[in-house]
Order: sequence, then structure tokens, then C-alpha cells
Amino acid sequence: MERVMVFIDGSNLYHSLKNALGHAHIDLSMFVELLCSGRELITAYYYNAPVRKQDGAERYQRQQRFFQRIRSLPYFKLRLGRLEPRQQTLVEKGVDVKIAVDILVHAFRDTYDTAILVTVDGDFAAVADQVSEMGKHVENAYFREGRSRELENVCHKFVELTQEQLMSCLMPAAE
Repeated sequence: MERVMVFIDGSNLYHSLKNALGHAHIDLSMFVELLCSGRELITAYYYNAPVRKQDGAERYQRQQRFFQRIRSLPYFKLRLGRLEPRQQTLVEKGVDVKIAVDILVHAFRDTYDTAILVTVDGDFAAVADQVSEMGKHVENAYFREGRSRELENVCHKFVELTQEQLMSCLMPAAE
């Protein structure tokens, strides 16, 4: 059976879901199951950067509860970067590097046959290209408004995430 690992750029997924659905309340286990399409899931990685307490206690607590739910999911691993102040905003740091390292390390270790990269960030094209050179398949799950031309040139398969597909993954908005 084909072995699959899923690498989710959490911030990217969150914003894409907000644009597509108006909210980001999806069941990640069901979402990953949808992406795997009956193939064997080895591990799903979810990457994000925690908000800082000083930027809003309620938002911080909500995100911490969300992270705890991810930690409790079977076959899921949470990888966290950090937010750093830059001028008048906060910038996510360390997340893309963690994604790239995990994809490459697991390819070298032959942990998966197919990597599913959930992002619209074309910066991952170089990583996808190298993994492909190693004989691994790379799929890109994306939302229509964000398909990356860079990833188009190197990924083997593209899964456009639509509202219809995501309906099976919805959670009640209160969660």
C-alpha cells in the first residue's frame, strides 16, 4: 500500500479556509483522510507559529486549545515556529524551514512514497523538486485562488480543495 505523509502549512491553510468558507472550522483528521484517499497515512504534520499572550489572551487561549486538539489526534505531529515583531506587524519565522526539513528528512529515510503538501507557497518548489529526484511523489493540495506556478512545475499531482470537498470535514463553528 502506498505510504503517505501530509505536511500542512497551518497559517496558509487557515487563511485559505477563511477565504473559501468564511471560517476555518474543519476536522483535521477528516481533512487528512480526504487527502489520503484510502492510502496509508504514516504521519500528518501541522505547522504554525503560536500567537503571543501579550497580543490577546483570548486569541492565545483559543489557539492553545486548538494546538492541544492537534496533539491529541492519532498520527498527527505539531511543529511550531515563532512570531517575531517587524515594524508594525508580526512575521512567522522558522515554519517553512521546519516543513522543508521534515519533507527532506523523511524522504531520505524512505518513510513515505508520497508527500502531500498543503500550501500555496511556491517557495517549497525546490524541496518538492529534490524529493521528486529521489523517486518520491509530491502532491500539492491548494485552493483555486492560490495555486502556485512554481509548484505546478515540480509536483506530480494537484488536488484543488473546493467547498464541496470540505463539507465532509466541517466542524461546528463553536469548536
